[in-house]
Amino acid sequence: MTSQDLLADSILSSRELLERFLDGFDDGNRTKQAENLPGHVAWILGHCALTMHRVAEDCDGRPLPENDFVTGDGRAGGADRYDTESICFDSSPVGDPARYPSMARCRAIFEAACERLASTVRSASDEALEKMVPWVAGEIPFAKLVLRIAFHNGVHAGQIIDLRRGLGLDRVIKV
Repeated sequence: MTSQDLLADSILSSRELLERFLDGFDDGNRTKQAENLPGHVAWILGHCALTMHRVAEDCDGRPLPENDFVTGDGRAGGADRYDTESICFDSSPVGDPARYPSMARCRAIFEAACERLASTVRSASDEALEKMVPWVAGEIPFAKLVLRIAFHNGVHAGQIIDLRRGLGLDRVIKV
């Protein structure tokens, strides 16, 4: 197994991990937040998708897909696309369902981002994996950033687990 395959598979595995906790979320509760748990599933899926597309862009140079994202003032999203300003780092999720895509679109956008990043990594050269790319306040090798993004998806899967508890949804993993 190459490093590219291992990194791509880590992204796809993080997708499977997160998606297992989406059972029970639909258009009626995708923007519902629980007390003392900021965030909702629509925001989480969009935030993770945006992050993965931005990381893929560091390697493949392609911009965000216009059919999934628009950059506005945080209110320009809607039934089909996310407004990047409503899901970016340090944004505040709001409970207005009209600002976020439907649950089916949220999932499709998240899945497409996972596929893009995995495909980008799988086809990257060894040199591209070693290339330093900007991240937060510094730089990091692209390969290490991909691992961080898999972990980032896992962190947000944990957020969904907490949200499920806060909203009174059934457990997914039963002992």
